[in-house]
Amino acid sequence: VQLVESGGGMVQPGGSLRLSCAASGFTFSNYDMKWVRQAPGKGPEWVSSISTGGGRTYYAASVKGRFTISRDNAKNTLYLQMNSLKPEDTALYYCARESTADRGQGTQVTVSS
Repeated sequence: VQLVESGGGMVQPGGSLRLSCAASGFTFSNYDMKWVRQAPGKGPEWVSSISTGGGRTYYAASVKGRFTISRDNAKNTLYLQMNSLKPEDTALYYCARESTADRGQGTQVTVSS
């Protein structure tokens, strides 16, 4: 199993980023997926989840209305569109398979003026 995130970077408050997670080594379309983030000195925080077909999505209250999770099963790729970013969104973001310990190494998102 391999999960590789990309798309992180530094952005000003109010800006946008789109994260991607390329999956391999398993049947991507068979698994619900999620995004998790971890800020410096804090524990992991669940951000969002998506069902196998993409028809059901769930968000943490802190990101609802600003972030959008999606997936392309033909490309074995998970996405997280992040808009209206805030400094408190600064964290290492990683994707993971639901109900397993499999996760990627993460991509850093820094929101700062």
